[in-house]
Amino acid sequence: MNLVLIPPQENLSGPWQIHEPRQVMHLREQLNLQVGDTLKVGILGQARYLTRVMTITAQSIEVMPLQQEACPKKLPVTLIVALPRPKVLRRLIMDSVTLGVERICLIHSYRVDKSYWQTPFLQQLDDYVQLGLEQAGDTIAPEIQLYKRFKPFVEDILPGMIQPERPAYVAHPYSAQTMPINISHGCSLIIGPEGGFIPYEVELMQKNGCQTYQLGSRILRTETAVSYVLGRLFS
Repeated sequence: MNLVLIPPQENLSGPWQIHEPRQVMHLREQLNLQVGDTLKVGILGQARYLTRVMTITAQSIEVMPLQQEACPKKLPVTLIVALPRPKVLRRLIMDSVTLGVERICLIHSYRVDKSYWQTPFLQQLDDYVQLGLEQAGDTIAPEIQLYKRFKPFVEDILPGMIQPERPAYVAHPYSAQTMPINISHGCSLIIGPEGGFIPYEVELMQKNGCQTYQLGSRILRTETAVSYVLGRLFS
């Protein structure tokens, strides 16, 4: 936890209360926080501050802001990912938020098990986002959208995301082209399920303005591919 994230505040001059048991326990038992210490605190959807600890109890910690600090910049990317296995979803969301993506779209595809859409993990996305923000020291959550039908998404939604200065890249292991590196513009990045997109899906995305690129001879896991490609595109 590199930043303590608290709910939106009307009074930006403080004091603020940290009530979440997970945060209070971590600060008291793991960091051994003491009255008078400084602490980095972010207000969700607003800004981050350097604060001073005023009081500590078993249930809460009170802090006063000292100065506002800059948040890390976002990556100019919309991440479009075929819904992964539930246990992978948690890591995927946390890592994507930590890396700073602006927007995340979870989509269906032929090789996505329909049962994945019933997982309770989808009801916990806000928790994963918070953990990713705390890790990165950020306060602005990305927009997350769910699309349970592949064809309507590709034909009706995806074209509106594509512009000459903001292309859409599909990571596809059988493309002849290699994924670009160190780009200077935004993009949409599309990652398929671990079994890959089927040919029909790849062709449909190409017909609707997407470009396909391969990442090399190795087939990567979904969460590995996301981190690798984002690092490659925005190195």
